[in-house]
Amino acid sequence: MAFTVVLAYSGGLDTSIIVPWLRETYHAEVICIAADVGQGAELNGLEQRARQQGASALVVEDLREQFVREAIWPTLRAGAIYARKYLLGTSMARPVIARRQAELAVRVALTPSRTAARARATTRCVSS
Repeated sequence: MAFTVVLAYSGGLDTSIIVPWLRETYHAEVICIAADVGQGAELNGLEQRARQQGASALVVEDLREQFVREAIWPTLRAGAIYARKYLLGTSMARPVIARRQAELAVRVALTPSRTAARARATTRCVSS
């Protein structure tokens, strides 16, 4: 593998097809990260899907508390509601997820070997 990509992974069509594309096009090792921001059962079966697509690992991070503290409450206090009706759930979650994704990418980059990187990218990580 030429390099490692840490991919924010939802298990949907877009993120599922990008895994083999990254492997084939760039010969990249793909480590997927999924954030639990309260979606519950949507996380079931995610590891199997990621691995079927060719990911070397899936890290699931519990970011629920951080999401509420750093995104939901500030957004509600600011009155950021689309069309006076809809909360911006997906939009609010993205910065929290992206920060954790970047933190994982740094951790993987600082790991001396790919084998160690895979070992550190365990199936389920829970962080606050």
